[in-house]
Amino acid sequence: MSKPRISLLLFVGSLVFAVVSMLVPLPAPLQPFKPYWPALFLLYWSLESGDRVTLGLAFMVGLCADLLDGVLLGEQAMRLCALVFIALRFRSRLRFFPMWQQTLAVLALLLNDRVLLLIVRTFAGESLPAATWWISPFVGAALWPFLFLLMDDLRMRLRIQ
Repeated sequence: MSKPRISLLLFVGSLVFAVVSMLVPLPAPLQPFKPYWPALFLLYWSLESGDRVTLGLAFMVGLCADLLDGVLLGEQAMRLCALVFIALRFRSRLRFFPMWQQTLAVLALLLNDRVLLLIVRTFAGESLPAATWWISPFVGAALWPFLFLLMDDLRMRLRIQ
């Protein structure tokens, strides 16, 4: 298989994995600890190959996630577009941060994502979520260094630019 094909397979495969892993059910006590996988993988790819990740791709991944998750259509699409826009806007800075600063930036992006979700769901007429609802961005930020290093190692082993 050629390098461009392997590169595309890794890219698309990781995004499909992110959307599918978002659907994995967890027991009720563990549900607040479930990270938002599509956001983490889109963040990784927007930092590592900014030319491949666009707002249109983020919107399409979000629409697929909306359809599969059964939430308000466009909710995740809007959230992922905002996340990717901010990541692409500050890509040149974020890429060269040390890992601890990059983790804090990812935490800020994930918290921003939660605030957007809170606004959308409030306008949709839902009640305010419990305090445990805010745990997920912290879990995602804690997983960020491992995800980043795992994906970076996989990309280097396959010699993908």
